[in-house]
Amino acid sequence: KITPMSFSARYSPSAPSPRDVVIVSAVRTPLCRARKGALAKLPPSTLLSAALKGCLKVNPHAGGSDGPFLVDPSEVQDIAVGNVLSPASGAAAMRMAQLAAGIPNNVPLHTLNRQCSSGLQAVAAIANAIQVGDIDIGIGCGVESMSTHPMNKMPMPDVDWDVMNEHTEAMDCLTPMGVTSENVANDYGLKRVELDAFAVESHRRAAQAQAMGKFKDEIVPVGDVDKDDGIRAGSTLEKLSKLPPVFAENGFTTAGNSSQLTDGAAAVLLMTRAEAMKRRLPIRAVWKSYSVVGVPPRVMGIGPAYAIPDALKKANLSVSDIDVYEINEAFASQATWCMDKLGLDRSKVNPNGGAIALGHPLGCTGARQIATLIRELERTGKRYGVVSMCIGTGMGAAAIIEVEPTTARF
Repeated sequence: KITPMSFSARYSPSAPSPRDVVIVSAVRTPLCRARKGALAKLPPSTLLSAALKGCLKVNPHAGGSDGPFLVDPSEVQDIAVGNVLSPASGAAAMRMAQLAAGIPNNVPLHTLNRQCSSGLQAVAAIANAIQVGDIDIGIGCGVESMSTHPMNKMPMPDVDWDVMNEHTEAMDCLTPMGVTSENVANDYGLKRVELDAFAVESHRRAAQAQAMGKFKDEIVPVGDVDKDDGIRAGSTLEKLSKLPPVFAENGFTTAGNSSQLTDGAAAVLLMTRAEAMKRRLPIRAVWKSYSVVGVPPRVMGIGPAYAIPDALKKANLSVSDIDVYEINEAFASQATWCMDKLGLDRSKVNPNGGAIALGHPLGCTGARQIATLIRELERTGKRYGVVSMCIGTGMGAAAIIEVEPTTARF
């Protein structure tokens, strides 16, 4: 039995309060294929600068660092940046990106790494700081250039191997992510054809959403790059069935039913409800709850199935109360198992495609999901949404946001 260990304080769906944490802006760059895509030659600092500029502007799509701004850049009180693959010097690169984006040096910045949930953790860090009264305005964001810093270049952990080799579960933390996907598929009796079918549907939904212009509002251009380039509109079950398994002979996990390696950044501007009302800013969403839980490292992909119920409990909500789920598709195996474990209506999950089609820039993903989720809730007139993902070494994270009825926003 897995017992979740909660990360943040409990939030209550009580009447609106001046200290409520609200989101007034959430944007992202295009998500482009690592090494082969339109952003492959740009460092993460360039991607982050574009997202930071965009989230502060009244018109995120306007170029340059000039306003008009939702909030004067000097009034931001902290910036949290989620990033996974950059070296230690990445902290300096992110601070440089902030200054280059026109956010002055009086505004502090810190970086954090909770692996695949880093972008969501950054937003949660700012939300928590607002919740306890440390700040009133902040930006949670995430960035990854998997072209600049590839996963296969990561060094091995600096540990005492004689000690670690005595602990099986500790060594399980080194299990390649694709092998954890195979473990999920084998442990829970999943079928390859079902995983491929899920991947095809992810591409179909993303291609349809892109064709309908659903992503345009959330994307801030990076130079002349203004759209995602990993979506394969022509993906079919027949094509995917021909791809060989990558991580195990006669395995289930292929390049076609796994998330893409991707470059991208996203940023979310948060503040108290009182600040938003004082400034007459649109309250796009209310931050309701956040949870991080631990699960066995060898099946790290099951994390969302345990994090989501914990986040729901904190918000006094149930699975059926949620209108839209954004669950990261690290692998079709873990995504489908989590949906089935929770009994989710699949039409509510990733209605505009997920990471299999759009890509998974590790540090960016959680913040990107928020930008996508808010607009889907607004478009459809729905209320509650969940962002969730699995996390390498055995964790899961989930957050709940609410798009209030217009009459409740001011």
